[in-house]
Amino acid sequence: MKLSALHQSYINRRTNSFRSSGPLDSSSDSAIKSPAAIFWLVFHGLCCLISLLLGYRFSRLVFFFLFSTSSTNFYTSPFRSTAELVKTLDVHSVLSNNPVANLDLPLLNKTVTNSRVVVGRHGIRIRPWPHPDPVEVMKAHRIIEIVQKEQRSQFGVKNPRTVIVVTPTYVRTFQALHLTGVMHSLMLVPYDLVWIVVEAGGVSNETASLIAKSGLKTIHVGFSQRMPNSWEERHKFESKMRLRALRIIREKKLDGIVMFADDSNMHSMELFDEIQNVKWFGAVSVGILTHSVNTDEMADRKKDEEENPRMPVQGPACNASDMLAGWHTFNTLPFAGKSAVYIDDRATVLPRKLEWSGFVLNSRLLWKDSSDKPKWIKDIDMLNGDIESPLGLVNDPSVVEPLGNCGRQVLLWWLRVEARADSKFPPR
Repeated sequence: MKLSALHQSYINRRTNSFRSSGPLDSSSDSAIKSPAAIFWLVFHGLCCLISLLLGYRFSRLVFFFLFSTSSTNFYTSPFRSTAELVKTLDVHSVLSNNPVANLDLPLLNKTVTNSRVVVGRHGIRIRPWPHPDPVEVMKAHRIIEIVQKEQRSQFGVKNPRTVIVVTPTYVRTFQALHLTGVMHSLMLVPYDLVWIVVEAGGVSNETASLIAKSGLKTIHVGFSQRMPNSWEERHKFESKMRLRALRIIREKKLDGIVMFADDSNMHSMELFDEIQNVKWFGAVSVGILTHSVNTDEMADRKKDEEENPRMPVQGPACNASDMLAGWHTFNTLPFAGKSAVYIDDRATVLPRKLEWSGFVLNSRLLWKDSSDKPKWIKDIDMLNGDIESPLGLVNDPSVVEPLGNCGRQVLLWWLRVEARADSKFPPR
């Protein structure tokens, strides 16, 4: 009986031990099969594989990125000494415990902790952008201006005359574009200057506000008629506008050198120095910049330019003795039947045989009571306004003085670029 009782109790203990170990086994199996454990196991294996490829412990880099984003202020620099870390912790503790101390703390302590940027494993020091001091820049400009003025007084024109500029214009889409370019060129002239602007259609607020920005001495007059829409009529109408400006010079007895600057021309600064050498009536060479938006015409012109790459030039032609022998004119034969007729045509805009912008004259030629005025000049009151060029002002073209190394230097460029007549952008 005792043996059977002992055997039965032994069996019961074995059964209980197995029953108690069941939950443990199930918990261990569930722990192994939990999603978090599987994720970290896969993540660890992935880090090991990447570490094998990169050659260093990738897990440390991931750990650095995770904790650097959470505490940016602490990990602004990857390498710091213990003293710097303690100083940083003290500064942050002072700022967090005593907000009033932020007012007394210098700005340097706030920027020191953010003076380095972490890029990979190395730190890059941020240096302030070297903005120039505006006071020093203005001093440098004044010094350059003084030096240039001294150079002009020693090596330039001794007694420069006033430059009188005549510009015909009218309100259109590209007026601000063209007139602004001429205005800035005139603002750079180192001599006294008077700008006479003759506007077709009467004086407008748009043109007046634009030329007022130049700060130059201007005479803004209006012309009652409106600008024609064809190029041929426009050339004739602009000649009348220029004659109107010449009559104003005679009435006001302006003394100086008269030049004709169209609002679409481009000028070299050497031109204003060169025209100071004229005595009565002079001429300079003008570079002709023709353009076209027609693809077939541009292809033909490109082929011609490859054969003859020289830019067309209008101006005086001199002989071996540097005396006036003739004139270089623009060859219009290649453009026969292909040139623009109206302002908004897409064909090439051709100049006249000799443009007004290539001539300069002494304003005393226009005065009525000038004692030393030569006899070969015509009276502008006797002209009807339809003159091809300023050569119509003189009786003998041989009196013209060639300027710019006897016409060998191109000192300005002629260009006509206009928008469509019905263009609405930009307004005016």
